Amino acid sequence: MIKKVARNDVRQARHKRVREKISGTTNVPRLSVFRSNGNIFAQIIDDEKGVTLVSASSIDKELKLENGGNVEAAKKVGALLATRAKKDNISKVVFDRGGYLYHGRVKALAEAARENGLEF
Repeated sequence: MIKKVARNDVRQARHKRVREKISGTTNVPRLSVFRSNGNIFAQIIDDEKGVTLVSASSIDKELKLENGGNVEAAKKVGALLATRAKKDNISKVVFDRGGYLYHGRVKALAEAARENGLEF
């Protein structure tokens, strides 16, 4: 009998391959995205120090979202992350899509972050 590999296991393997090449530095931190069924989370991370510099998610009280698992929520999270990054003088990041395909919510978050001042 053929065993089916879980989609999340495939995603984690893909993420591991990407993370071998991408690393956030003090000058250019890493923007990491995690997407669950109900919410979306984004962090800007300095991998040299192992510290999260800025974070935003669809469960932030500031956004007041009813549904955190759709494209509109992802756009708002991307915009919020970019404005918080501006306050901390972060303008350039490397984008880590977390093993997810670059479309839908992940793409919406990235484009909203770009529109609000982040460069990647």
